[in-house]
This record gives sequence, structure tokens and C-alpha cells, in this order.
Amino acid sequence: MPTRATELLRVVHARPGVTRADAARLIGVGTGATTELVGRLGQAELLAEGPTAPSGARGRPTTALIPHPRGPLIAAASITHESWRVDVVELGGSILATAGEELAGRGGDEVVAALGAAVRRLRHEYGDRIRGIGIAVPGTVSRDLMLDASNLGWHDVDLAAAWPRAEIFVAGNDATLAASAESRRGMAVGAAVALHLRIEAGLGGAVVDGGKVLIGALGAAGEFGHMPFGDPAVRCPCGAYGCWGTAVDGSALARLLGHEPPRDLITYARRIITSPEPEPAAAAATVATALGRGIAGLVNGLDADLVTLGGLGVDLLAAAPEQLLTAYEAGLMSFRRAAPPPVVPALLGDDGPIAGAAEEAWTALLTRLV
Repeated sequence: MPTRATELLRVVHARPGVTRADAARLIGVGTGATTELVGRLGQAELLAEGPTAPSGARGRPTTALIPHPRGPLIAAASITHESWRVDVVELGGSILATAGEELAGRGGDEVVAALGAAVRRLRHEYGDRIRGIGIAVPGTVSRDLMLDASNLGWHDVDLAAAWPRAEIFVAGNDATLAASAESRRGMAVGAAVALHLRIEAGLGGAVVDGGKVLIGALGAAGEFGHMPFGDPAVRCPCGAYGCWGTAVDGSALARLLGHEPPRDLITYARRIITSPEPEPAAAAATVATALGRGIAGLVNGLDADLVTLGGLGVDLLAAAPEQLLTAYEAGLMSFRRAAPPPVVPALLGDDGPIAGAAEEAWTALLTRLV
């Protein structure tokens, strides 16, 4: 059972800049009790108060609850098919520092080592204020923090090597963490059942039910790209045939255009999708149609009331909205067509996975602070 102090910290994290009066209402206590809590948390260097933005109204100025300038921090990291990045994140989600670089063809262990070196530099700069780390990755993560990223050819990569004795260490699939972030700070705030889909080199996603991400029995739920919605003659890097991800990513565009599989599927796909030439446009329309039909199947099965798209899904929706949405609505059960669940770009965009990693790490930390 969370304490009132923990509840107050959660409110400030979710709504940075909230006034003391609003915070009191949200945690269900009087203003006097909230004043006492704020004082205690200030002495513990967890919260501070600062001026709110000018409102133009007369009267005594109100103050906002903000992170303490010497308060705890989280390192949030993401590894994509192209690069890695690590941010220092304070209570409320603001980023204080960042580092990163391109993968440049390096293997998984080398990338984790480089990320770990950056974390050590940031810990040297910020000292013991950095209390833990969250990492978003383009693959599946086992309970002992081993990464398998088949599209990168990485297997049994030890993520824990980035910070071997971290007080808090959480790691997860990038699409799953992006879904978590969208439900807390993005387009899916308030949705009953939100479906998030993210396309990079393949497709992943997650279902968020009432604000809770459904991770499955082994923590590997959301591998929607491996549902058999694609061409059964096409073999996926995972070993299966007909995976949906192979019908909607850069490899699908290359096959449609008769091109050799590109080394960088994401950059290639973005170039094709945004091309004004007729052949690339037709290929993008075909892939958008395949995406729309698959979304319909998932909405029918999951009863989602909102679909958010990340990664190349945003590009496809922008380039071929008619083809994507027509295929989507045609695939819906008839009772859903009068008011089909919206399909919209994710608000957090490419920052969704790293924002989700920060959220999960902060969630773990907040239970330990008071």
C-alpha cells in the first residue's frame, strides 16, 4: 500500500508543476496535511516549490511542486537498429543530459559496453543522484536481462553489463515501452484499451488495458509482427513464414520494387515512403493496405478503442492514409464501422521507447524513496 508521500511524488511525476492545492485534492488529503508532506519531502531533497506560470489573475501567487534540485535521477536508454542513446531524467520526465552514437555495425555486446561507458560518465557527473536505469531494446528481454534481437542478429546479449550493480535495472521491448509511455504521457491517456504498434525493422506493439501494459506469461506479449498476416512464402528472421512484420517494413518495400534487401531497412523505407515517384508510391500504398488489414484483425480480437502508430507506421499513415484506413475499416466487423476506433500517430514519436524506459524505472524507484 503506497504511503501518502509516495502518492504525492507520483502525482508530481505525472503532473509536473501541479499546485499544492491540486495535489492535495488528487491524493485525497487536506491542504494542511499536504503542506506537512511537502515539507518532509523537501527536507529529504525529493520535492521543492517554485513559481507557477503567470496567469494574469490578481491575488497571492501560487506555487508549483517541482523536483528538488538535488533530488534523485534515473538513466533512461534506448537501443534502436540505427543508434543508442542514454538520457538523465528527473522526477516529472524532464531530460537533464543526453549521450549517444550510431551503431556503426557493432555487435550487441560492443553496443552495451559503449552505452555502459556513457552511463559511467553520467554517474561521475551526477554522482549518487542517479539511482537506476531503464533500457528499451528492439527485441525480447529475458528475466535475467538477456537480449535477443533477431533482426540485428544479436542473441544472448547481457544488458546488465551496462550497469552491473544498479539499484534499479529494468529493460523491455521498445514497442512495449513506447505503448506504456503513450498511455501515461501521450495520445492514449484515458483510453480504456489502447493498441500501440511500432514498425522499424519488423513490427511490435502492446496492449494497454486500463493503463496497465499486458506483458504475457513470459513477458514477451506484443509480438504482433509475428502473427501470420503476411505472405506465407516469405521467411521471417525469426524462422517462421508469413509474419505480418515482413509485409509492412522496409523488406516488404524492397521485394515489391525488386530491390536487394537494404542494410538499413528504416532509412531505406523512409526514403521509399516519401518518394513522389509512382512506383515507390504504389509500393507504399500496398504496404499501408497490409498494415490496415492487420490492424483491423487486432481491433476485432482485442476490442481496442484507440490505435496509436509509431516508427514507420506514422510515415505510412501520412503517405497513404486512404489505402491504410480503407483497408482498416473494410476489415472491421460490421458493428464497429459506424464509429471505428481511431488510428492516430503516437504523440511521443521516436522518443516513445526511451520515455517508456524512464517511466518504468521511475515507477520502480518511487516505491523506494519514502
